[in-house]
Amino acid sequence: MNSTSTPDLHPRTAAKGKEPFPVSLLSLTVGAFAIGMTEFVIMGILPNVADDLNVSISTAGQLITSYALGVAVGAPILTILTHRLPQKLLLCLLMALFILGNGIAVIAPNYTVLMAARLITALCHGTFFGVGAVIASGLVKPHKRAGAVSIIMAGLTIANIIGVPVGTFVGQHLGWRASFGAIMVMGIVALIGIVLFIPRIRRDESASLGKQFRAVAQPKLLIILLACAVGNSSLFAVFTYIAPLLEQVTGFHESSVTWILVLFGIGVTVGNMLGGKLADWKLMPAILGIFLSICVLLTIFTFTVKSPVGAVVTIFLWGAASFAVMPGIQVKIMNLAQEAPALASTSNHSAGNLGNAFGAFFGGWVIDEMGLTSLPWIGALLVGLAFLIVLAVYMQERRRQTVPVAGTVSK
Repeated sequence: MNSTSTPDLHPRTAAKGKEPFPVSLLSLTVGAFAIGMTEFVIMGILPNVADDLNVSISTAGQLITSYALGVAVGAPILTILTHRLPQKLLLCLLMALFILGNGIAVIAPNYTVLMAARLITALCHGTFFGVGAVIASGLVKPHKRAGAVSIIMAGLTIANIIGVPVGTFVGQHLGWRASFGAIMVMGIVALIGIVLFIPRIRRDESASLGKQFRAVAQPKLLIILLACAVGNSSLFAVFTYIAPLLEQVTGFHESSVTWILVLFGIGVTVGNMLGGKLADWKLMPAILGIFLSICVLLTIFTFTVKSPVGAVVTIFLWGAASFAVMPGIQVKIMNLAQEAPALASTSNHSAGNLGNAFGAFFGGWVIDEMGLTSLPWIGALLVGLAFLIVLAVYMQERRRQTVPVAGTVSK
């Protein structure tokens, strides 16, 4: 038993032991792509938004912070309120809400309305990925669960390579409202795909809210969520300020930074898919190995940041490693909370976004107190802490496996 629902597949398909056609997963990937665009495209069109709505850049920047906090706080609440809805119906409602939020953004007459539109779309983010991960893991065989989750997450990573640059280009040439219009169209495409290709979900009797809360509140799961938040804080402490790092320390021209970020996005996508395969092979060792790799790469970046070639190579590898860990973390959390996989999965995205917000804030403090060049090794220390947290959980699990309690049969 790996979740509270299973796909109702065609009898002949099930009898032959074949998995459903991958297009069912790809429809979720399209939804993830659209959500990734709406989260990140605002960074590229922020000056346009600020000029049009007559607010400062720092005020417009709150549209990014509020989105992250909206995901962190709103997603678990929405998951709890909708836990009795059929999962396919819930995905459809989430995409409809996503389309509505971006539609409001297109016609937003002022900053306040645009902020409200961003909060509406933020509510969809964590719940969509949480429920989508549960559905995806049920559409494949147990040993391919992390790979299925990584396919969904690929939509988020590909959005950084294709969606964000295209959305920024559209916003700069046709106006920022056109960017949100394009995202709204992607949401409609995703909704159609979900309706047509996601199979009917046969729900087992769901656990009570009390049982779900207890499942998510277990100490081991909370510790893994803490590791996720700390790991994400490492990523955003450095990545939020990657442009000034590359321009002021490495010496790249502003136009070159865009292409380096595209390369980072390619690394992110490759790492995400590779991370899913590694997690399906050896879950906890893969998570530990990837966290350690990120720590080493950021330590190296402390020195290569002053070398154009070295910086580019390190950034590519760092992007790959940073997102390779995410499918494994997601599956580990769902494994720990089998009575509440959707709530646990959503909580993972909430913890990650809290880490995002803290990392960006902490990185700014580091710049003010220690300078730009301190960011890589500070990021290494943070992800090193995440590694130690997961290592403690792994060692505790190993001890339980090797020293079973007397009079019991180990599972």
